[in-house]
Amino acid sequence: MFILLLIVALAVSFLVCFVLARLFRSPIHRILQRLVGEDIYTAWTRYLMFALYVVGISGGVRIWQMERYVTARTKDEIILELTGDRWTLELYGTVIGTLQSVAWMLLVFFLVALLAFVVVKGREIKRHPKDE
Repeated sequence: MFILLLIVALAVSFLVCFVLARLFRSPIHRILQRLVGEDIYTAWTRYLMFALYVVGISGGVRIWQMERYVTARTKDEIILELTGDRWTLELYGTVIGTLQSVAWMLLVFFLVALLAFVVVKGREIKRHPKDE
């Protein structure tokens, strides 16, 4: 039963990451195209999509939480049984953990991109001052 939970959690986390990658691919692509040179922005977009999956799946599939169904942490503790309610909680936690991890990653990316955009704009203004 534990292996099935692990596989289902992985699949759910992957599906959530897939949906998020589809939603954010275009904005990330445009931002990187603007900030990074024409020749390497596609590679950076691919890397960011890869990072989105890695961060999302690792945040969603919480192995340290699932260990409770395999081994007891102390000698007196009992191993938890996987019931329908626990399945629901684990899958809900998987979705929320995936969303939270990806949200933090994208927040950091967009903050860095905003800072880089301000720097690029500042350099463009210095190079081409408006005629007064």
